[in-house]
Amino acid sequence: MANIDVLDMAGQKVGEVELSDAVFGIEPNTVVMHQMVVNYLANNRQGTQSALTRAEVSGGGRKPWRQKGTGHARQGSTRAPQWTHGGVVFAPKPRSYKFTVNKKVKKLAMKSAFSSKLKDSQIIVLDKVALEEYKTKTVANMLKAVGADKKALIILSEVDKKVIGSAKNIPGVKTAQVNTINVYDIMNADKVVIVKDAVSKIEEVYA
Repeated sequence: MANIDVLDMAGQKVGEVELSDAVFGIEPNTVVMHQMVVNYLANNRQGTQSALTRAEVSGGGRKPWRQKGTGHARQGSTRAPQWTHGGVVFAPKPRSYKFTVNKKVKKLAMKSAFSSKLKDSQIIVLDKVALEEYKTKTVANMLKAVGADKKALIILSEVDKKVIGSAKNIPGVKTAQVNTINVYDIMNADKVVIVKDAVSKIEEVYA
């Protein structure tokens, strides 16, 4: 079990929390983490690119010149790929890039990501994040006070519209709940800021 300081919004230590080795103390598996990052990016691809093949381009029905005797190479259509305004060879068509990953692999990847961040001292635990109003400056000052003023992921125990709304205007800062976190966001952040209540929920889900 690893102990980590619990900070308040001003960056002052207010206690300690014990992190489970089953989630935060395993040997990171880079292979499954890479697999989950590829999965996340692939699932976000729109796959809407499209181009016309030679069969779909308008025109080109008449043979441009006779087969023999002109000195030109033989041509059957002005819409062949080598012609200007011709079709595209192996034209891309709308498709889905999505693929699924086994639950055990997902769980191992998530534990590996948390363990990797803790190993690199990139996890910060806050006792709470409480805002009385929508205020981006308050969240920005809080992140600066705890040393997470660059790319940061704030993990909340539940949806808090004021925190989410205040943080979304800060470049490089993302918010997530325990049930919406993913390996890509964890590894992409310089610091992972976890609210204390969310720590126990993470351990409950992934331990």
